[in-house]
Amino acid sequence: MTLEERMESGKLYDGASEELQAKQRIFNELVYDFNATRPSEVEKRLELLRQLFAEVGEGCWIEPPLRANWGSHTHLGNHVYANFNLTLVDDTHVYIGDHVMIGPNVTITAAGHPIEPSLRWDAAQYNFPVRIEENVWIGAGAIILPGVTIGKNSVIGAGSVVTKDIPPNVVAVGVPCRVLREIGPRDKEYYFRDHRIEDGLK
Repeated sequence: MTLEERMESGKLYDGASEELQAKQRIFNELVYDFNATRPSEVEKRLELLRQLFAEVGEGCWIEPPLRANWGSHTHLGNHVYANFNLTLVDDTHVYIGDHVMIGPNVTITAAGHPIEPSLRWDAAQYNFPVRIEENVWIGAGAIILPGVTIGKNSVIGAGSVVTKDIPPNVVAVGVPCRVLREIGPRDKEYYFRDHRIEDGLK
């Protein structure tokens, strides 16, 4: 089994491998170039994202600065928006669905290290994919950990640490993140506290 295969298998592997780091630096250079673009260089930013990520759908936008271990393992659906300081620890695949909104300072990490100290001494690492389904909103400062799936339409509260799967159509908050409530009829009437939805965006 190659190192790349181990990275995608959930098995332990040497995260400090020179072979992997040499490949990773190619993508780190693209992240650097993306972050060095001017606000007016819209097309250049989009082209760099297409070079960096495994997939980029239509209408995607990521605000610099961006941090990514690889970038090449991240898949963006259509109309994904990420605010400033998105961090992708994408040593294996991260799937972000259509119309996902990501607040500032969010970390999505597919990588982890063993609890056993002797394994960490040897730079042992493991990875499990992260899946964020369509139309999810992730609040500012949230952290999403390896192997997590967040179900469609759900909202993750600001500052939450998501350690386990979150079902669809719920509001989930906290450390660790837990379901607070289902999205329901009141959400069709009020958009924030006691502020009514009147004419929407019209």
